Amino acid sequence: MAKFKIYHLHDVTRGRAPVLHLTSSDLNQTKMQSVVIPVCEDSDIHDAPAILNLISNARKYQEFTGKKDQELIIYDPPDTHFDRVILTGLGKLKQINPDTLRSITGKAVKKFIQKQISQTLIIVPDETLIHIDTSLLLEAMLEGAFLGNQLFDLYKTTKKYSPLQSIHFWMKPELVKKYRRLPLKVESVCQCTALARQWVSTPSNHKRPSDFTKAMVSAAGTEPISVTVLDEAQLNDKGFGAILAVSAGSQSPPNMLVLDYNPEGAGQTIALVGKGVTFDSGGINLKPAASLEDMKMDMAGAATVAAAVIAASRLKYPNRIIGIMPVVENMPSANATRPGDIIRTYEGKTVEIGNTDAEGRLILIDAMAYAVKLYTPDILIDVATLTGACVVALGEKIAGVFSFDDELAEALIRSGEKTHERCWRMPLPEDYKELLKSEFADISNISSSKWGGAITAALFLSEFVGDTRWAHMDIAGPAYVKKETDYCGAGGTGFGVRLLCDLLEKLPSAH
Repeated sequence: MAKFKIYHLHDVTRGRAPVLHLTSSDLNQTKMQSVVIPVCEDSDIHDAPAILNLISNARKYQEFTGKKDQELIIYDPPDTHFDRVILTGLGKLKQINPDTLRSITGKAVKKFIQKQISQTLIIVPDETLIHIDTSLLLEAMLEGAFLGNQLFDLYKTTKKYSPLQSIHFWMKPELVKKYRRLPLKVESVCQCTALARQWVSTPSNHKRPSDFTKAMVSAAGTEPISVTVLDEAQLNDKGFGAILAVSAGSQSPPNMLVLDYNPEGAGQTIALVGKGVTFDSGGINLKPAASLEDMKMDMAGAATVAAAVIAASRLKYPNRIIGIMPVVENMPSANATRPGDIIRTYEGKTVEIGNTDAEGRLILIDAMAYAVKLYTPDILIDVATLTGACVVALGEKIAGVFSFDDELAEALIRSGEKTHERCWRMPLPEDYKELLKSEFADISNISSSKWGGAITAALFLSEFVGDTRWAHMDIAGPAYVKKETDYCGAGGTGFGVRLLCDLLEKLPSAH
């Protein structure tokens, strides 16, 4: 069998023209294969006569009242040039939010892919009637449509389906003019989100550390980004003892990738560090069988960071943004690091290895200390599928945010609310640091208690950031889904790319 290639950015864009378009065309004269009309259960959210007429006719059917998730398809509706109109229920007005709209557009696009429809027109609700700012609701609908239009069929021998070629959003002429640049912005961010998804979904046998790093380098290659790759020999020469300890059991050598977007006149320096474990067996502390099959996703933090830096460069954000991705494979072998071993980190502290499955925090601390020493960033954020304890605490849809900086933590949470990449702030109690004490080294990589593992992992990381403004995002829950959602297929979710892009866009360009 020929070796498959890991996804690169051009695999996502496929050389296509823009998919998302705004239009204010005459609805009575527009020819379209399919039209989607969101309908509210207890209020009108449209004011165009042609749309109100279609909704009025739909309400004559007892099975459609606009309740959430209700759907009615009308074929060849009279007085139109539409092949079909799909009316989809949003529920009651007070329950509608931007993600409701993001979900219905994603769901509709997925349905059209299955029906092999190549284009659609989606009617955007009126801001004054739905009581949601137009920029918020439109951006959400654009995101849902683009993300729902992604397929991961690299390993399918027969490609049954193709993405839609064009997705149009109908609005009033003055709004089309006002928001004319928004579709391209959304496509840039969502292309990078899709890229992160596909990297995560790629199986580990085609995603050795060198493969994954080459893919990230290739994706960044056409952007104004400086690229540096530290190979195993360089990591050894520079004293990256924690990264080397994690990779010791694998035949695939580690590396560390640095993507540096540094625009002219840049203000602040933002460092993003992403965990890149291309497969995590647990090492000598081998994971149980049920925990192994999805461990191809343990590099999701690195995928998110690389994709966010690429998106930021495309959108010409004013700050310097540095992405640092330590990339390793954690395997058991005769050469693997053992429980009880003591290693010296890049920062200089010694760490006693209490558990080889607590490996993500080890590669992160070397990369974080490197970021602090070399770049003295104004803000440092690490992103990692770090602990099962965070999934126990917050479930599979919410990431944990840990920070001593109230302003930074709140900014992350606000961006998560906007993008529906939800986060919850977790505590960092000083006395929990006692649980990381080692009798033989400066610190242990695992807590002496079996409780509060997400907290003690974050506290471990905090020992390597100095006085830098820092936040840690534990995305172990939402980075991967086993069943598709309204605007995401099964596999990698790209969680955090849109959130970080929103955050980076809003950060001031001056100190």
